[in-house]
Amino acid sequence: MRESGILFPIFSIPSRFGIGCFSKEAYEFVDFLEGAAQGYWQILPVGPTGYGNSPYQPFSAFAGNPYFISPEQLIEDGLLTWDECNACDFGNDETKVDYGALYQNRDALLKTAFERFRENASSDKEYRAFLKKESDWLEDYALYMSLKNRYNGASWLDWDEDIKTRKPPALAKASGELADDIAFVYFKQYMFDKQWRKLREYANSKNVKIIGDLPFYVSLDSADCWAHPEVFQMDKKLNPKVVAGCAPDAFSSTGQLWGNPIYDWKALASKGYDWWVRRIRRNYEFYDVIRIDHFHGFCEYYAVPYGDETAEKGRLNKGPGMDLFRALKNQIGELRIIAEDLGNVTPENEQLLADSGFPGMKVLQYGFTSWDSCYVNHRHTRNCVVYTGTHDNTPTYAWVQEISDGERDFCRRYINSMNSDYGQLVWDIIREAYRSVADLCIIPLQDYLCLGREARLNTPGTSDGNWEWRLRPNFLSDDLKRSIRGLTETYSRVPKEPEKKSKER
Repeated sequence: MRESGILFPIFSIPSRFGIGCFSKEAYEFVDFLEGAAQGYWQILPVGPTGYGNSPYQPFSAFAGNPYFISPEQLIEDGLLTWDECNACDFGNDETKVDYGALYQNRDALLKTAFERFRENASSDKEYRAFLKKESDWLEDYALYMSLKNRYNGASWLDWDEDIKTRKPPALAKASGELADDIAFVYFKQYMFDKQWRKLREYANSKNVKIIGDLPFYVSLDSADCWAHPEVFQMDKKLNPKVVAGCAPDAFSSTGQLWGNPIYDWKALASKGYDWWVRRIRRNYEFYDVIRIDHFHGFCEYYAVPYGDETAEKGRLNKGPGMDLFRALKNQIGELRIIAEDLGNVTPENEQLLADSGFPGMKVLQYGFTSWDSCYVNHRHTRNCVVYTGTHDNTPTYAWVQEISDGERDFCRRYINSMNSDYGQLVWDIIREAYRSVADLCIIPLQDYLCLGREARLNTPGTSDGNWEWRLRPNFLSDDLKRSIRGLTETYSRVPKEPEKKSKER
């Protein structure tokens, strides 16, 4: 079935709280999607972010980002007042997230709500059920975050040896000493879970499905790595043997050093990939469809000796391939997955994608900068997802300005657009995406708005200015909604209404 959707991160939603969150503006965006006949809302990973604020380097593969908790809903719950929220400094720029202000001030506000919540927490059945259901990851995560605060943000690799190596007496002592901090983490995760489920249910009621994003790797400094070193290639002292990277190529003579811990696929296979099963199950609690980043990593991965300053001495190794996906399907059932298969494509990569049956990605910006690209429309298949650009691309309005004259000329001739106006050219490129035979078409919101480089979400290889862009309040118009709906109807991408179950007599 042909459908379409919009890519728009949670943190980019307008709100009065310094960052996009599960506030009324999120519900208004769902209404916008419904009115524009969009069947999908694609977001970026929702895990708790650390240094650099990247959603692809979270402190946990299972937890949610407390920044997304809506103070507005806490007010409705009787846990905060408007005066308390208005007195909090969330930053002053409505077009950018001020992570420094959030880091300094948002937790204090949430702690006020927590102190009121805990008065009746013991009798809250929903809260108790959440703690029990999510205990397999939540207890480790809460202790990890509490310890991280005690150690002033230091990586767990630098903690005291008995804590680093998880000696039971040391953990028991720390759990007792940090009981209040742990309970605060529980509260934040419960509120994230409660508010996100409510928003997702609202979206589903409007016939909008959520596409979430799952990073292939986890961060070395994460609760996952500390609590489950057996999942990764670690030595007896719990230091990584190898870390992830990319081999030297034409773009970098020394390769790329990412630094993520690498999975011990052999050990995982011996236990039925249980950690991955739990991870995917948890993500289906968040999303209707999962986009898996760096899908090629399941086919092969590049491992660099830990401590090396470059990636030159790394080695290419085989990943788990279809063995993992068979295990996931056997234990979970239907896998609703989009494979991020961009980058270096090998016959082995292509075979794994074909064997999995998952749709891959086609990015038009890449198609129009190569004369024989697999990303241009005539190379598409139905079982794929077409994008104008992704979160790693510059918005298309800036892209059409920055490419060479030859590339722009090829783009115009390919899509039969002779418009000199760059804004109109962007909409012609969007139209080309809708025209594709791909079953699903996803357009970043910035492209519909013809925003420039100021609205870029991420520039790979850089550390400043990423993951900050926010949409101005009240910036989405009824005219834009009607224009998007017009495209959706013209190219038969209107989602079908779900079948209503007949009432039994």
